[in-house]
Amino acid sequence: MGQCHVMVTRHSSFYTPLLVTIGGGFLAAEGLEAKFSIAETPRDVLAGVHDGSVQVAQSAVSANFGALERGKRSPLVHFAQINERDGFVLVGREADDAFTWEKLKGKKIIVDHGRQPLAMFRFALHKEGVDFETLEAIDAGNPQAMEQAFRAGQGDYVHLQGPAAQQLTLEGVGHVVAWCGNSIGPVAFSSLAASRAWLQSPDAGTFMRAYRRAREFAIEMDPDEVASVVGRYFNEVDRDALIESVQGYQALGCWSPEVRISPEAFTKTLEVFARSGHITKRHPYEQVCVEPPGDE
Repeated sequence: MGQCHVMVTRHSSFYTPLLVTIGGGFLAAEGLEAKFSIAETPRDVLAGVHDGSVQVAQSAVSANFGALERGKRSPLVHFAQINERDGFVLVGREADDAFTWEKLKGKKIIVDHGRQPLAMFRFALHKEGVDFETLEAIDAGNPQAMEQAFRAGQGDYVHLQGPAAQQLTLEGVGHVVAWCGNSIGPVAFSSLAASRAWLQSPDAGTFMRAYRRAREFAIEMDPDEVASVVGRYFNEVDRDALIESVQGYQALGCWSPEVRISPEAFTKTLEVFARSGHITKRHPYEQVCVEPPGDE
């Protein structure tokens, strides 16, 4: 049996299609033994792919922009999408069925200050006609620290992925009021990346067959059944919160049936990062993305 080390930069039910690929036995059924790990820093992913100890990384096309801005080429190339929508959720102190983004003006928002989450949040505000400078954005640290800060009473709203957002709601600490993905629309948000050399190997095609089948499972199956498969990765989360988060991502359309990273979604990401000031030029799709390996 071959081996495939999958490393992720973040841990969330947002990445369910990849978690199902491993935890649902889809890789094993194709003859690949999976090793799963969570990177301590994004540099761990780059180093692992570069030295061959990591075969597949959960990443984002924007991870390549820094190197391209310096005139260099990243060792990562992106071969399939995980999410074609922003998967962050706004959680408020009170339930608000009539929420509008205008209500964020003058409020304290604990915002994920990671480069992509912050750029996308600012773009969502822009799409909703709200100036980022009209709210008080709080940097409380990593997602776990953000959640704890909100639990401790800091902020009027918090900007989180699932299932943390749904766990807060289940406990009555907060209430989901908006999904950023509804405001932004289709975008190349998170993707699978690897080295160009590994993508030429037989294992790449094998991995892709497993991923396609797992992705179909994540899209089509009842959220309860999907949660049963990925539940082992979320022991600290109530099952109902996990189910609710999976259902939310299915309804949002994050996991579209097409695995290819479309040029249109890539262009939208360029627009987001140009607006945030993180890039100075529109980098070519071909320098960042390739077609999924293997045959359908």
